[in-house]
Amino acid sequence: MAHQKRVAAIHDISGFGKCSLTVALPILSAAGIETAVMPTAVLSTHTGGIAGYTYRDLTGDLRPYAQHWKSLSLKFDALYSGFLGSFEQLDIVGEIFDEFRERDNIILVDPVMADNGELYKIFSPEFPAGMKKLCAKADIIVPNITEAALLVGEPYRPGPYKKEYVELLLQKLGDIGPRQVVLTGTFFDDKELGAAAYDRETGDISYVLADRIEGYYHGTGDVFGSALLAALLNNFGLPQAVGIAVGYTTASIGRTFRAKTDIRFGVDFESGVPQFLKELKLA
Repeated sequence: MAHQKRVAAIHDISGFGKCSLTVALPILSAAGIETAVMPTAVLSTHTGGIAGYTYRDLTGDLRPYAQHWKSLSLKFDALYSGFLGSFEQLDIVGEIFDEFRERDNIILVDPVMADNGELYKIFSPEFPAGMKKLCAKADIIVPNITEAALLVGEPYRPGPYKKEYVELLLQKLGDIGPRQVVLTGTFFDDKELGAAAYDRETGDISYVLADRIEGYYHGTGDVFGSALLAALLNNFGLPQAVGIAVGYTTASIGRTFRAKTDIRFGVDFESGVPQFLKELKLA
């Protein structure tokens, strides 16, 4: 019987509003991957445009959580981190990566900290330097254009982008240390939007673009990152995995756009699971 892959997903959890663990856990599980969760915080809802949410920080639980897992001799085929709320969490997650790294597992970091040219207000100007250190421990990083510019110290340029700028960011991100980089939010005109992928070891750069749907949809980065990791762990190469993730994310946005639901509440990724599994050749 084939070995079932296992992921440690290190994200916050929002009770309502599809993002972080409430996206990563169902997507990875649907793809046949055992998913262990390490919540960094618990919120009643996500923070994007919703007021009055509750917030419980779990920084103090992370090291004991990891120590217990280690005592059980748990091993992971991948470790996957997303939103981390403080410098302390960056340092702790870096320690966890070191503790659970294996010769052939994958460490994927989504450096969630900025968008639309601006660092999120909860972070100090020094936060990107701390995130850069965490990205140096990763095999794959999945920043958006704003995060990429902050990580490598390049000026942010609003899109549409030129390939020279995108490929400069990709190569500088690779210089931080990860073997592979996927840059989300890449577009060269107003008609298409997608991602660029860079393999530092081969030098290959590829693009996957899809029809652009207007609007800002919360949680799509988590859908993309989770779908990307699911495809990689199901033995797809990087360009193919990016294509699957772009397709799944775009279709989820399209369903939400057509349904005219409140875009603050996340996208309808659930209805697309059957097609996603077909793309992964699991159904």
